Amino acid sequence: MSDPTRSATGMGDPGHTQRGGRLRAGSLTAPHVVFMVLAAAAPMAVVVAIMPIAFALGNGAGTPGMYLLAALVLLLFSIGYVRAVPYVRNAGAFYAYIAQGLGRPLGLVAAYTAAICYNALSAATCGALAFFAADTANRMLGVDLPWPFWAAIGIALVLLLSYRRITVSARVLTVALSLEVFILLVLVVGILFQAGPSAFSFEVFMPTAVASGSIGVAVIYALSSFLGFEGTAIYAEETRDPVRTVPRATYGAVAVVGVFYVLCAWGLAAGAGVDRVGAVAGEDPGSFVFAITDQYLGSWAVDVIGVLVVVSSFAAVLAFHNAAARYFYALARDGFLPAPLARTHPRYGSPYVAGISQVVVLAVLVFGFALAGLDPLLNLATAMTGFGAVGLESLLTLTSLAIVVFFWRQGRRDFGHVIAPAIASVALAVATILSFVNYQFLTGSDSSIINSLPWLHLVTLVVGLALAFLVRRRDPERYSRMGSTPVEEKEAYPEQPLR
Repeated sequence: MSDPTRSATGMGDPGHTQRGGRLRAGSLTAPHVVFMVLAAAAPMAVVVAIMPIAFALGNGAGTPGMYLLAALVLLLFSIGYVRAVPYVRNAGAFYAYIAQGLGRPLGLVAAYTAAICYNALSAATCGALAFFAADTANRMLGVDLPWPFWAAIGIALVLLLSYRRITVSARVLTVALSLEVFILLVLVVGILFQAGPSAFSFEVFMPTAVASGSIGVAVIYALSSFLGFEGTAIYAEETRDPVRTVPRATYGAVAVVGVFYVLCAWGLAAGAGVDRVGAVAGEDPGSFVFAITDQYLGSWAVDVIGVLVVVSSFAAVLAFHNAAARYFYALARDGFLPAPLARTHPRYGSPYVAGISQVVVLAVLVFGFALAGLDPLLNLATAMTGFGAVGLESLLTLTSLAIVVFFWRQGRRDFGHVIAPAIASVALAVATILSFVNYQFLTGSDSSIINSLPWLHLVTLVVGLALAFLVRRRDPERYSRMGSTPVEEKEAYPEQPLR
């Protein structure tokens, strides 16, 4: 077994000294990872808040088919993604994947972009948490408190859980996700029994339906609903047998969330009527799911869903926090953020300094919007969701391309190693372009400031590349650490040099 202070990356430079501590190896099983990344997708929040808008502004009755298409594209992405796991066992997954295939400079850009995006998405879901918590407490208990109060409670809970062992977060997210999935599946079953099987028309999967309406907007909403699934590789250093665990978790996450979204979208279309679901959802997207729930299950279920939307939002805040903290940790370990961020807790093995730092960033973003008098849902959630989603779509595209390039150089040019990720990279590139072109629909805002946020990713690109080239010239040893992966197990494949 190798010295744990040294790196065996499968990507060149296996011998540099690691900064900071080690994450707790073997903490997570495949089910743990599946539930953590599915919680980041926030399925309840997606169904209640995003799916109605997809029906109304996207392709109407073709929405279930679009979710199925998005799941298939991400499955193709996953086929190549998991094949690179033996080479890239890193808490900064995009960081190491892109550094591996497209070179260290772009890898560094990817790491900073991912850290920024996960922080943005954590703040966005915290805004949704505060909004839904304030609304639910007022409606069910008559307690009328300002939304920053509920945001503060959520942030405090995230801080507490981030300090503990990662399995504590995994258990919390498992319970939260199980409850929200259960009640929505009960809703679909209720619609099936009351509306009848004939209401579940297969027309929603026909190409004519999927390609109808505003297909660009439909693509944006369908793909953005899955964001978070890619986090399986982020936890590779903390899983038991990552070469097996990460692929199982990745395929499991795509399959579970894909089937779940398709069933929910199909059920909602059947409940409202396939021929008029777009119009019905467009009348009041915010109450669309609640109205159908009241119709088919009753008021008790409306209250349950109201509570679980809050739970779902908190689960997403925690999941995105975990992802952002691990990017802070990975960058600090390689010398591209302050060294203290690479410290791990001596008992829990958690990146607690990075976690605390992420909570500080989260608080600054959330309470900055509060001090500006902005709305937590219409301003904070929409602005940060759109900004984070576009950035992650870009990273998914680059990651697919990096996988293609890496395996092409190795001579592994079969379907799983090259063809599947190549198809995914083209599809994801189209989706990313559509997201830029139709960005105002993703945010739902008319603000020119909010709708100009994607250009900040170009600033990250320029700064990241400049820093990488500067470090390559002035500090070759630090440059050689970029995208490295300390592991104790022997690598499954021969080392391949980074550029």
